[in-house]
Amino acid sequence: MSDSVAPIKVLVADDQRVTREGLMLLVGLNAGMEVVGGAADGAEAVALALEHHPDIVLMDLAMPGTDGLAATRTLREEAPAIAVLVLTTYADDASVFPVLRAGAKGYLTKDAGADEIEQAIRAVHNGRVWMDPVVQERLVTAVTSGLPPQSEAVPNGDAPASPTTAPEPAQPRWDILAPLPERLTAREAEVLALIAQGLSNAEISERLFLSRATVKTHINRIFAKTGVRDRAQAVRYAYRAGLAD
Repeated sequence: MSDSVAPIKVLVADDQRVTREGLMLLVGLNAGMEVVGGAADGAEAVALALEHHPDIVLMDLAMPGTDGLAATRTLREEAPAIAVLVLTTYADDASVFPVLRAGAKGYLTKDAGADEIEQAIRAVHNGRVWMDPVVQERLVTAVTSGLPPQSEAVPNGDAPASPTTAPEPAQPRWDILAPLPERLTAREAEVLALIAQGLSNAEISERLFLSRATVKTHINRIFAKTGVRDRAQAVRYAYRAGLAD
């Protein structure tokens, strides 16, 4: 009879191939871990999870078609023994709170290093919850403020129970553009609009509750998609595209 411990089986879900394959390689290098597959979207993640029964799904959120949030909800209903550990770019209320309610057991941003990803996988596999420090701060703020997260919609369209509850912010104008210019994501359009307002990377990071490295990644993608070379050109582009007044 062998005394060996069964490896932690991990499924990686991320729509960006280079990221997905990099994570699969990274996780597979850890002793006691086995990568059982990679999925390019939420629907494939669910299908592969039901086929291979991993212990952990390392789940991106922003994926085409079925996103990570919907996939997490489905897995909670159809395979509750499989734990979802979110690994995404975003750490804002609109990303964090819904997926935690959907059943995710951990939340990391893509600024996490290899050691932190390994620790998070082992922690979640052992039944613990693992949160990125930025996410922990958002949770503590929500609890100590006594107010619901700003991104939460009022259930069933009912009016807020208390007249002192802050009103929902106006719908960002870029959310109603179809499609967004130059295939920008909603977050990239938001960052571009803030650049047009004159905010620095540090100020954008604070405003959107993102790390500075994540903000820089968004800006690099904005420059690549729009063909601008610097912030001055980005500002002009934002005005032409209707993302700034």
